[in-house]
Amino acid sequence: MEDYNKVIESLGVRYIKAKNLTLHQPFTVRNSYDVGNNLILLHKGRITFGDDDMLVEEGEMLFIPGGRSTRVTYGDNVKNRVISNDDFITNKDKFFASNENIDLIGDSDESHSFVSFDAKVFDSVNFFASLDVPAFLISGQSKLANLVIRTVEESLQDLPGRERLINIYTENIVVEVVRYVLRNNMFVEQLATNSTYFKDPRLIDLFNYIKENLGGDLSNKILSGVANVSEDYVGQYFKMLTNINPQDYIEYQRMERAVFLLRTTKKSIRDIGKEVGYKDTAYFCRRFKMMFGIPAGKMRRRESAMNI
Repeated sequence: MEDYNKVIESLGVRYIKAKNLTLHQPFTVRNSYDVGNNLILLHKGRITFGDDDMLVEEGEMLFIPGGRSTRVTYGDNVKNRVISNDDFITNKDKFFASNENIDLIGDSDESHSFVSFDAKVFDSVNFFASLDVPAFLISGQSKLANLVIRTVEESLQDLPGRERLINIYTENIVVEVVRYVLRNNMFVEQLATNSTYFKDPRLIDLFNYIKENLGGDLSNKILSGVANVSEDYVGQYFKMLTNINPQDYIEYQRMERAVFLLRTTKKSIRDIGKEVGYKDTAYFCRRFKMMFGIPAGKMRRRESAMNI
């Protein structure tokens, strides 16, 4: 249990957004994907997910880890309405309406609330993505469901202390999700592997160095100096402890940072690419689309258009 306490204490949690949505028309996203983790609370209606179309019942929650592609169906009768994540992002307003009235949360026949957030070990490693776990169902957790509703309610109001309460609720959500996983003995092997992050300070040094130098030289030669191991061994060492090679990890961190900049700044795509270590804008755009399934410009338009 001590290791898990260390995991929770090390997590840097960042709220991204929260919404209450009403369904316009049923549809399936065959490869639903987001950088942030998403916790979806179904109020009324029907949601299924995964290749086996597992059912989320009213009052239950669907947790989709950031960076994980998942098949998700909203509503019924969708035999001929299957779309890609790209199509969904471009046309969200055709499928959902955002409810801005606190009193109507959960009242619509087809509605759900969600909270999107980051949870990173030492503000560097996406915790749930590092477990490499699929989307999963959370049931019988009224406390967690209430936290989702409170977060959405605060997001809809412009009151003193709004940001602070939202951050507190989001941190509580992360703790409750981790506790749920532990209580139900889910992903035991992945959690055991994840605890290795806390047993080697050299690995933590690497995480921190990569985070602080995403726009610079992060070759194995540089990393070997940070970890004080040989250049030939640093890749093997990193993969042995994290199950991913360092250059793949670095690219994912760079792309996550790029998404953050697209969401929060008006910097050009060219400048963002350079800031996260890509001198060639065309190559950056190709890699971005390969990782997220949509062009960088469309990611920005999605955030500025409806933000739902």
